[in-house]
Amino acid sequence: MKLIGKGLVAILGVSLALILVCRPAYAADTTFTFGLLMVGPANDHGWSQAHFEAAREIEKTVSGTKMIYIDKVNPADRPGITVPNLVDDLVSKGAKLIIGNSDDMKDGMREASMMHPDIYFIHISGDDVHTGKAEKNLTNLMGRMEYGKMMAGFVAALTSTTGKIGDLGPLINAETRRLSSAAYLGARYAWTHVLKKPAKDLKYKVSWIGFWFNIPGVTSDPTLVMRNFIDSGYDVIISGIDTTEALIVAGQKRKEGAEVWAVPYDYRGGCNEAPDACLGVPYFNWIPGYKQIIEAAMNGNFKQQFLWLGPDWKDINNSETSSIGFLEGAALGTEQKKELAKFQKGLADGSINLFTGPLNYQDGSVFLKAGETANDEQIWNLPQLLEGMEGASK
Repeated sequence: MKLIGKGLVAILGVSLALILVCRPAYAADTTFTFGLLMVGPANDHGWSQAHFEAAREIEKTVSGTKMIYIDKVNPADRPGITVPNLVDDLVSKGAKLIIGNSDDMKDGMREASMMHPDIYFIHISGDDVHTGKAEKNLTNLMGRMEYGKMMAGFVAALTSTTGKIGDLGPLINAETRRLSSAAYLGARYAWTHVLKKPAKDLKYKVSWIGFWFNIPGVTSDPTLVMRNFIDSGYDVIISGIDTTEALIVAGQKRKEGAEVWAVPYDYRGGCNEAPDACLGVPYFNWIPGYKQIIEAAMNGNFKQQFLWLGPDWKDINNSETSSIGFLEGAALGTEQKKELAKFQKGLADGSINLFTGPLNYQDGSVFLKAGETANDEQIWNLPQLLEGMEGASK
């Protein structure tokens, strides 16, 4: 199956069984409390805030719901505390459904779902349903951010004057490899097809900090990584971390007279901290996925699924229907906006499919032969960065 992101599709090239968890629907006058576990703070202007605000919107729009939450669920902020511990706490407070918003929670969510068979679980970004490791009360949800990252890379290459694009990466796993690779493919397309420049003249480097956000003494400092990028001639940096250091540093450098830009990540309001440096932001909108699963659970129709939801190409910034969006930044030029609109149209109608060969992995081995298109499983489980990218794959 091609990566097309239109509606709800079969994922990873296989037919996934939908397992109905039969429980009575909750009465209309009974509050349906759901719990949210966030890896970072609820006000991080990034990944966790996008989840938090979506959950608040569910409270407003889905009658009878109430959200309770615990943020900063990570070893640095809560040493010794496990996901099952926190799930126990939320269940004791009445939660009937628990959302875990990080890949790092995979083992904990799996264990907690076994311990609480009468509670529903949503694990964000995991794939236990596909691998067969999920309990029947656990479902997976993720957005097809590959499209958003392609747009990020596209505007980065159109804007760069040095031909050197940096990628501020979190930790290394299949998710981050495929997202950075998607950004590179978007940049390469703009560089070769729009600007008509040789692919060899585009420099794309990923620097990983070691976690989703800065943990002093544990990760590399993203602020220092950003400064090193800029000092080395990289004039556009695409962020892949949960927080806003890329844009903040780019904004500071612009005030010092540097011609540099950034593309933040995750959160619809991501450009706000330094608009003059922001080319745009690819962001997750969790409202459609949350609403679909929570309403089903409330009605006794919870289905175990692997949901990998894409943009609504009719309006990628429609908060009710599009799980992936891209908001143009104030720093994006008029001509770049016109080219981006053409690029988005090509992605929408399938005339542009960047995961099409010939493509090699970073070590030179063949990923896709000429004319061959990657299926969802190949993209989801991408084992290396792509040829033409600098940075560690493992």
